[in-house]
Amino acid sequence: MGQPSSITILLRDWSNGNEAALAELVPLVQKELHVIARRWLRRDRRKQTLQPTVMINEMYVRLIGQSQPPRLESRTHFYGIASRLMRLYLVDYIRTHNAEKRRFIAVPLDEVVVASGDRPWDVLELDELLSRLAEWDERKAKVIEMRCFGEMTVKEIATACGLTVSTVKRDLRMARSWLKLERSRHS
Repeated sequence: MGQPSSITILLRDWSNGNEAALAELVPLVQKELHVIARRWLRRDRRKQTLQPTVMINEMYVRLIGQSQPPRLESRTHFYGIASRLMRLYLVDYIRTHNAEKRRFIAVPLDEVVVASGDRPWDVLELDELLSRLAEWDERKAKVIEMRCFGEMTVKEIATACGLTVSTVKRDLRMARSWLKLERSRHS
């Protein structure tokens, strides 16, 4: 087995209470998180008020603001948690800043949920459906969340969740079908 990456070592150190590890970790993950946040925010066709740095800083606040550092086992585990925090932040932001008019940010579900000529998906719609999917099957909801919000590969999701690649692919197929069916029922 290969050596753990420097990110993984720093994550483990921080999880074990080494505050200095967090200071070393942030610059290493910042660039990749900026790329993900910029992609998300480019999907917003309206006047942009949210900046990638704000989105990432809010994610850090939520991550660091816990009474105990989370147990982070690896780089992929960290990005899995980052996916969830980005989802939560986007949903909160849209709800609080645009309550009077629904802010539409298209969700990149073309890969995840095969496009069928339907209207585009948006963050609030996906959040609502993911919450319902989690009641039925939490793992499948988590896999979709990591794929859409964290833009993680199938292999990264498998590693983060301790699953095989074929299980993740199967979960994605099942979740796609479920999401499409539930969306059609509520349209």
